[in-house]
Amino acid sequence: MTSLMCMTMRIVPAATVLDIRGFIDDRPVSRYQLAVAAMCALIVFLDGFDAQAMGYVAPALTAAMGIPRAVLGPVISSGLVGMMVGALVSGPLADRLGRRPLLIGCTLIFGIGSLFTASAQSVGALMAFRAITGLGMGGAMPNAIALTSEYMPRRRRGTAVTTMICGFSLGAAVGGFVAAAIIPRFGWQAVFIVGGVAPLFIAGAAFLWLPESIRFLLVRGGHEDRARASVARIAPGTPLPPSLSVSEEDGERSGGFALARLFAGRRAIGTVLIWTVYFMNLLNLYFLNSWLPTIMSDADLPVATAIRLTALFQAGGIGGAILLGALLDRSFSFWVLAGSSLWAAVFVVLIGWSGASPVLLAVTITAAGLGIIGGQNASHALAAAYYPIAIRSTGVGWALGVGRIGSIAGPVFGGLLLVRGVEIAQVFWAAAIPAVIAAAAAASIALIGRGDAQ
Repeated sequence: MTSLMCMTMRIVPAATVLDIRGFIDDRPVSRYQLAVAAMCALIVFLDGFDAQAMGYVAPALTAAMGIPRAVLGPVISSGLVGMMVGALVSGPLADRLGRRPLLIGCTLIFGIGSLFTASAQSVGALMAFRAITGLGMGGAMPNAIALTSEYMPRRRRGTAVTTMICGFSLGAAVGGFVAAAIIPRFGWQAVFIVGGVAPLFIAGAAFLWLPESIRFLLVRGGHEDRARASVARIAPGTPLPPSLSVSEEDGERSGGFALARLFAGRRAIGTVLIWTVYFMNLLNLYFLNSWLPTIMSDADLPVATAIRLTALFQAGGIGGAILLGALLDRSFSFWVLAGSSLWAAVFVVLIGWSGASPVLLAVTITAAGLGIIGGQNASHALAAAYYPIAIRSTGVGWALGVGRIGSIAGPVFGGLLLVRGVEIAQVFWAAAIPAVIAAAAAASIALIGRGDAQ
C-alpha cells in the first residue's frame, strides 16, 4: 500500500471522516449520479450500434463485394477478436489509470475504426478495420460497467447497471432499423459512417463532462480534491468533513499482477465460473446476432423483414435487462442469472421450430433476447459486484475478454453449420446447449456463495 493510500486510509475520529461507500449507499440517487450513468449508457449505445453493424450489413455486403459465406464468418469475427483484446487490455489499464481516460479513449478508437471500415475495398481491409473498431468497443464496456457501479448505491446497483447496459441492446436494435432504412438508398458503407461520426462527438462530450470514479480516486490516493468536487456535486450544499475515506474492502491492495488477484482466496472458483457464463452466453448471443438475418433471408423472408426481426432480439434484451435488474435489486443472486439462461435455452430451440412465420419468429426471438441479452446484462452487474475497486475493471474486463472467445467462435461455428447444410431446427438445438451450460455455471456460483461482493 503506497504512502498516499495510507494517508487516505488513516484512522481519524469518526466525526471528521466521510466514508464514500456508506455516503453513496445511504443517500437518494442524485441527478449527478444519473447523469454519469446516462453518459455511460450513451457510449454503450454507440458500442452496440457498431458491434452489430456487420451482422446487419452482411447480406448487402456479400452481394456488393461477392464475399462467400465461409469468408464472411472470419470477417465478422475479426471485430470480435479486437473486442477480446480491448477488454483484456483496458481492464488492467483502467485499474491503474482510471475508468474515465480509458472510456473516452476507447470511444474515439471505435469511432475512427468504423469510419475506416466504410472505406474498405477488400476482405483484408474489412478484417483489419473491424479489428481496430473492436479494440475500442471491447475496452469501453468494462469501464462503463465499473464507473456506473461505483457511482450507484448498493440497493439500486442491479437496476442501474443493467439499465445502463440496455444502451448496448438499444444501440444494436436501432442499428437494425437504421440499416434497413439507409442500406437500400445509400449502400452498406452508410451504416459505418453513422457508426463512426457519432462516437467522435460523444467522446468530446465525455471529455468535458464525465467524471472519474470517486472511490477509485481515493483508492489510488493523491486525488482527494477531485473526489471532493464530485461528492459536492452529488450532495450540493452538504457540509463535508475534512477527510474522505473508503472502506477496508474497497481499499484492498496486494502486490503482484492484477490478473493473479482474480484467483486469490475464495475468488478462484467464482472467477472460473463467471468466465464460463460469459463464454457460453456471448457465444450464443453473437451466433444469433450474426446469422439470424441470413437464416431468415434463406427462409424466403425479405431482407428488410429479417433485419427488423433480428432487431427484436435486442428489444427483448432491453425488457429482460429491466426485469432482471429489478429482480437483482430484490435478490442480488446468481440464481437470477441461472433462471434467465434456462429461459433462453427453451426459446432458442423454439426459434428453430417457427419456420418462416413472422409472428412466431417475432415472439420466440424477442423471448430469446430477454433471456440471453437480459442475462448478459445481469451478469455484468453481478461480476462488477464480485470484485473490489482495485481490480474491478480487471475482473469485468477479463470476464468480457474470455467471453469474447465465445463470441468469436459463435459466428464461425454458425457459418460452418450453414455451409454444411445442417437443418435449421438442428442449428437452434445446438445453440441451446451453451445456454444450459451457462445456467449450470451460474447456479454453481449461487451454491458456493457470491464471495467478495462489493
